[in-house]
Amino acid sequence: MPSPQPSSALRSPRLWIGSGLILAVVSTLFALLYVGGNVNPKGNLRDLPVAVVNSDRGAEAGGKRVNLGDQVVSGIKKSAADDNSIDWQILSRKEADKKLGQGKLFGALVVPEDFTATVTGLTNPQQKQQKQAEQQKQPARPALTVLTNQSAGSIGSSMASQATQKAAHAASARIGKDLLDRAAAQKAPLAPAAKLTLADPATVKVTDGHPLGSHSAMGLSAFYYALVLVVCGMLGANAIHSQVDTALGYLHADFGPFRQRMPVQHTSRVRTLAIGTVLMLAFSVVMGSLVEVATVGILDMDASHLGLLWLYSVATIAVVGMSALALLAAFGVPGMLLSAIIFVAMAVPSAGATVPLQALPDFFRALAEFEPLRPITGGMRSILYYDAQADAGLTRAWVSMGIALVVSVLFGFGVTRLYDRKGMHRIPRPADTDEATGSDDAAGAAETPEAAPAPAAG
Repeated sequence: MPSPQPSSALRSPRLWIGSGLILAVVSTLFALLYVGGNVNPKGNLRDLPVAVVNSDRGAEAGGKRVNLGDQVVSGIKKSAADDNSIDWQILSRKEADKKLGQGKLFGALVVPEDFTATVTGLTNPQQKQQKQAEQQKQPARPALTVLTNQSAGSIGSSMASQATQKAAHAASARIGKDLLDRAAAQKAPLAPAAKLTLADPATVKVTDGHPLGSHSAMGLSAFYYALVLVVCGMLGANAIHSQVDTALGYLHADFGPFRQRMPVQHTSRVRTLAIGTVLMLAFSVVMGSLVEVATVGILDMDASHLGLLWLYSVATIAVVGMSALALLAAFGVPGMLLSAIIFVAMAVPSAGATVPLQALPDFFRALAEFEPLRPITGGMRSILYYDAQADAGLTRAWVSMGIALVVSVLFGFGVTRLYDRKGMHRIPRPADTDEATGSDDAAGAAETPEAAPAPAAG
């Protein structure tokens, strides 16, 4: 009689419901996190750090000392009273350059030393005859300089540049109104071109406050490099976890149509995690070296401090990989999903690399306090852009990685040790199986009545 055919797996409600729930969670979380963090940066902008540098030395005008740079600063302060999107910081040029070189400013507005003197030169008495006035060489116009900082993030630098240019043009318009009033008081005829010049006397120049090399991805190479390290650590942990299970006989390996399964080695969960950890540490050296060779050696990415870059790369991959291994050891298959959410879905939008933290919703600002990609990117920026300055993000990166390492080791080995002590083995040990079988046999023998003795032969 032919054996009955097994029912189709597609008829299993558990298969449909389980797969559907997992995919629904993944798609919803990634959409909310990725798009939610970047959908409205201008609407969420708050306290973006931008400097105002007033180097103006002032000048004599109308028999009194005038400093128009102070008027520029006071005008910006007044306009910022009702707008908290920009955190205007009044700094010296030296302080501003230092903070630009540490990624702590997204831009700056610089008032030059001769600003007042140049502006007042525009109101010199004009020639009475219009023809002579038109032929007369116009005095040099004063310039307000806007400094950008792509190394702190291209979008943040762009937003700072827009704000500083707007502030500079507004200051020029206020000063122009005063110049026109002064010219009217002198009752001197002005040519149309001269009126236009006085109405908006200052030109606005935009320049890079902290120039980067041409192979720095416009200030994003540090983020992409850091993201590669995190992904290498996470995917490396998944691969090592699978390979260890295969080697111990817990999983089989498929190579096309061929299947290989090793004999089961009944190993404790703690020892299994220890094996994966040793492999992760060893292969972190390989992966970190290859990432640096590929990016710096082959792609010619702008980079200095190559030794420190190598050490940082290896350490980052190792810490992320050990953290992912701890999640896999504690939660099994769901640990893969947790790793993807923690190290990618929540990490990328809260890293402050593309959209600055000051332009993110409060939820993502809170995530940035513990998500690993933000300090990792900050440390990478310090190495690549800021001459490996400790207070430019490198110290925080090392401290964060140290804390993550300790937490992951304690969590991973603590949970697996608990599982082992409670006898929650991945596959029952032979001794446990024999003991259970023996107990069942004894119970069965006790419940089975003894057979009646055979009758004696007559």
